[in-house]
Amino acid sequence: MIFAHPSYLWFLLLLIPYAAWYIFRRNKNYASLSVSTTSPYSKIGRPFRAYLLHGMFLVRCAIIACLIIILARPQVQDKWSTSNTEGTDIILALDISTSMLARDFKPDRFEAAKNVAAQFVAGRENDNIGVVIFAGESFTAVPMTTDRSLLVNYIHDIKMGMLQDNTAIGDGLATSINRIKEGKAKSKSIILLTDGSNNTGNVAPLTAAEIAKKLGIKVYTIGIGRNGMAPYPTENSFGRIEYVNMPVVIDEATLRTIASTTGGKYFRATGNNVLAEIFEEIDSLEKSVIDVKNYSHTEDDYMHWAWLAFGLLLFELVMRNTVLRTRP
Repeated sequence: MIFAHPSYLWFLLLLIPYAAWYIFRRNKNYASLSVSTTSPYSKIGRPFRAYLLHGMFLVRCAIIACLIIILARPQVQDKWSTSNTEGTDIILALDISTSMLARDFKPDRFEAAKNVAAQFVAGRENDNIGVVIFAGESFTAVPMTTDRSLLVNYIHDIKMGMLQDNTAIGDGLATSINRIKEGKAKSKSIILLTDGSNNTGNVAPLTAAEIAKKLGIKVYTIGIGRNGMAPYPTENSFGRIEYVNMPVVIDEATLRTIASTTGGKYFRATGNNVLAEIFEEIDSLEKSVIDVKNYSHTEDDYMHWAWLAFGLLLFELVMRNTVLRTRP
């Protein structure tokens, strides 16, 4: 048990002068009678009522003590415990341009990236994570949150065509920076996944990288796509989607520069297994151990003292109006 106002307990010392006053008052109020001998009264003894009178004084002292303890606000609180946890702020910036439907991954780059990203998020129990999607424009899909179910479900629900087509890497990075810069964690990271090169947008990728550097935000870039040729979706003359082998073009130089500028790292994902391994490596890199002090909420615990004071007061009133009742 602890007290919100422990200094009030010093008032308990007032019971000492109160006891002294009681003794002085008892001796002064009762006159003595001189007799030749008290032997006739030796067998009578002290009546039980006399003990009760002094007992009422002790009851009064107990009531005062209970009231002082109540004023000090007794409280119950679980003991403090320190534990280690691993946490950081992370933004997943996912390219959802049409080229992400290329089938050099199974079933395609888009679904492979979503599946691995969802697994990554599910394993980051103590992190504050947000999701940004970009194509010809960028959009904050999920603000920073620790709700794993919300994040995983949204990642799986991302659909192609939600944004205007093309690839605005700089805009996607800038939106991610704006979303993560107010995070409370000491470590802040952006994982940017794309399969192309910047061909539209209002912010140049390297300009966004410099901003991230100034804010202490690391950017891990992932270029997704196998080397050589890959089946890309194209629309034929009848409006149907066909897959045609085309060269894989990823602006690796820009992605490397973004990563190195911010203190991050560039990865090249050439297949499903490689992509999963990349996220595993990032998972091990972006964990910082912090000490967290845990304790339960504090509650006032004065009611049993109040009931004790009430019970003692009721007992004194009953005794003084029955057994110890005085007559004029």
